[in-house]
Amino acid sequence: MSGVVLQETTLRSATAEVVLGHGRRFCLIGERINPTGRRIFQEQLRAGDMSAIERDVIAQVEGGADVLDINMGVPLTDEPELLAKAIVMVQGLTDRPICIDSSVVEALEAGLDAYQGRALVNSVTAEDDRMALILPLVKKYDAAIVALPNDAEEIPMEADRRLELVGHIVEVVTKEYGIALSDIVIDPLAMPIGADTSVVETTLDTMRRIRDTYGLNMTCGASNVSFGMPARRLISDVFLDLCVLAGQDSGIIDPVAADVARAIDPDRDTVGYRLAAALLTGEDAFGVEFIEAYRAGTLTPATSTGVPVT
Repeated sequence: MSGVVLQETTLRSATAEVVLGHGRRFCLIGERINPTGRRIFQEQLRAGDMSAIERDVIAQVEGGADVLDINMGVPLTDEPELLAKAIVMVQGLTDRPICIDSSVVEALEAGLDAYQGRALVNSVTAEDDRMALILPLVKKYDAAIVALPNDAEEIPMEADRRLELVGHIVEVVTKEYGIALSDIVIDPLAMPIGADTSVVETTLDTMRRIRDTYGLNMTCGASNVSFGMPARRLISDVFLDLCVLAGQDSGIIDPVAADVARAIDPDRDTVGYRLAAALLTGEDAFGVEFIEAYRAGTLTPATSTGVPVT
């Protein structure tokens, strides 16, 4: 890592500032203001009822969230209008900076226009046409961007290819659009471990190499890795510990449900923790021991619930 400058990414609300950086406290990005998979929340939003947003804001701030992710992707609604309205509402409730989360360019622009501060935009891929649509908005509104190393052809399963796409993102963002390197936050792609236990090491290797090659800050959805597995919260929490050790300095997670450690803590050396760590590091091939322990009820009671980190 000789000669690599570790970057710091600054986000702001109208009155507060949060800095992502490898030498700083882990930044917790609260993910709860998102209707995906929440049928009742979607129905409420279609009916113009935004009371659940207020409850989620309060719960996440109390849970320690540093930044709040807002996604208003509800079918059969005007997403740009809804996202802008939600952002204004959230800013009236808290001074936490906001991560504006949408795949709809018009919604991103409406959200950025409504936001008072310096936002994080979630997200862009390595596809040139997507970058051409989103990066001008990032530049115009002086925002930072979450970028994913995948393109139209694939989600790469090899760290080498992910690093290649990170390099392409860096080249386009900094040289073609004049956006600072420090304003790029990489999501190195956390894939479900249920289908292939090697995906975790690929993600961790990608993280280490991004840090050592570019010094970029990183984030990801920790719960993605546990999709389809039992005891999801336990797996996601231990995965987050491993990511911190590999260089991840922020995470998009549920601060109400997650047990956010800053790194692996010997005091957490419980049966469940050790089994989850073995699963995630590939020591427990195919998760046989973990699943057997779950079925036998021998995982640590406090952390073995099947409640997903959503």
